[in-house]
Amino acid sequence: MKHALATSLIALSLVFGSDTAAFAETMLPGYDKMRIEAPHRGQSIDASIWYPAGRKTYKGLVGDNPVFRGTEALIGGAPADGRYPLILLSHGSGGNMDTIGWLSAGLVKAGFMVLAVNHPGSTSGDSSPRRSIRLWERAPDLTAALDAFLAGDPLARLVDTDRIIATGFSLGGVTALHLGGLRTDKQAYAGYCDMHGNAAQDCLFFAKGGVDIAALPRDKFNADLTDPRISAVVAIEPGMSYAFDQESMAANRLPVLLINFGERATRWPTADMSPLGSDFAARLTGADYVEIAPGSHYTFLAECKPGARQLLEQEGEDPICDDPEGTDRADVHKHVIAAIANFLE
Repeated sequence: MKHALATSLIALSLVFGSDTAAFAETMLPGYDKMRIEAPHRGQSIDASIWYPAGRKTYKGLVGDNPVFRGTEALIGGAPADGRYPLILLSHGSGGNMDTIGWLSAGLVKAGFMVLAVNHPGSTSGDSSPRRSIRLWERAPDLTAALDAFLAGDPLARLVDTDRIIATGFSLGGVTALHLGGLRTDKQAYAGYCDMHGNAAQDCLFFAKGGVDIAALPRDKFNADLTDPRISAVVAIEPGMSYAFDQESMAANRLPVLLINFGERATRWPTADMSPLGSDFAARLTGADYVEIAPGSHYTFLAECKPGARQLLEQEGEDPICDDPEGTDRADVHKHVIAAIANFLE
């Protein structure tokens, strides 16, 4: 089911109405960090929690760096009373949990809590093709974070445990879909890379790192990584949309929202879920589909600072601050928040 951009605008007015709008104007979201033991990795990982704050503490700027604008939050403030759905958030390859704070903060203002992690091996400053392809480690990162959070964090009392939603962007979208019960298929992904070659940014990234898709362990790449506590899934520009197992897609019983950015000409092949791409949105049982345009894959990332584009060019980095003509990145972000909140409501 495809929704026009106007639907997101209507949703935005509903989501940020009366009481919520008043909260948004007077109170920033609460934010705190924690270390989570991840037995499947043999190490601890960084996690963060975003939540409705009930009292003001000192204000911090989360995820601010020379390229991206940070997100304001109240560090460690007492929570507002209530019970809230919890969103588990997975970043994309080379990203991190803090620089997509705009999404976490926006979802808190819409009435949710957000638990995010940094995935070792595919996080800013620690991003390796050979470790990023280990998809079977990413979903357990969030399962471990959820286990630890619910078992021992004082904020866990606020969680509506019947409403735990897996959400992710790009490679994080694959992680979210894994948590919801979908399985990737190594043979299907190898066929996709053979078909698209260097035109597929994900396949090119892995190839540069010497990754041989055919040599990956099939039992791990195709593993069932379901977390039965997940009640819905939101996948934003998910990578590997060609690589999901058809049987698991047909068996899906969870509500799923899929979001694509831009017109087809501006999309990454791996994330194009339209009939002219992988047709993933139609093939996945029960999926709801939203297109937001103009925009492109990188439009999801935080707003860029003045001079960031030139800085990236000098450093030889990907053009993550470049958007198609007419794109307002901040406006697209509002539409994303509205689409998610409207879907989950």
